[in-house]
Amino acid sequence: MAFPYNDKVLEHFRNPRNVGRLEDADGKATEGSPACGDMVSVNIKVDPATHKITDIKFESYGCASNIATGSIITEMAKGKTLEEAKKITWKEASEELGGLPAIKVHCSVLAVEGLRAAIQNYEEKHGLVTNRVDTTEDVVLKRLKKVMNPLKGLDMVATNLVKEIEVKDGVVRLVIDMPEDHQFSAAIKEEVREKIEPLWDVKKVQIGFTE
Repeated sequence: MAFPYNDKVLEHFRNPRNVGRLEDADGKATEGSPACGDMVSVNIKVDPATHKITDIKFESYGCASNIATGSIITEMAKGKTLEEAKKITWKEASEELGGLPAIKVHCSVLAVEGLRAAIQNYEEKHGLVTNRVDTTEDVVLKRLKKVMNPLKGLDMVATNLVKEIEVKDGVVRLVIDMPEDHQFSAAIKEEVREKIEPLWDVKKVQIGFTE
């Protein structure tokens, strides 16, 4: 049976570029789920004057294709403006790697989604989003699907951690079905804030626990 990966994919898998995280990241995002086997986190630093990506890091939890596409995406995005980086497609990433097995194409899609989500995070924080949508309970719920429940390996919505959601006058109030002194409660609370606070019309996020 022939090995499914070409030499370039294997090179980026064995020696991935830009691995790690930026502690002072201007924008960051995580896409995928450990339960599905693939997950990518992307951190970016942006020049506020030129809106160029000056530095970018990624962390990958998954297969060789996942790691290789995270590596190539960061190489392709570095030095580009936000608008230029948003136009990078999964097909371009796959082609840059010399092609991926059909069953692994979703890995390149995931890496591109991670990059675009990190850019969106930056734009939301800096008031650069032009197509503004009012924050509703559905919008909040969609964001919370990106927050992992470490105990289950699935998001907090799928694992029924979200007890209540209320959006009123710019205040988002959440109740999480977990003891406040749980070992993961602080981490989940911080990640929830990271996902909700950048929304353009959110003034305050209030997070409570059931116990």
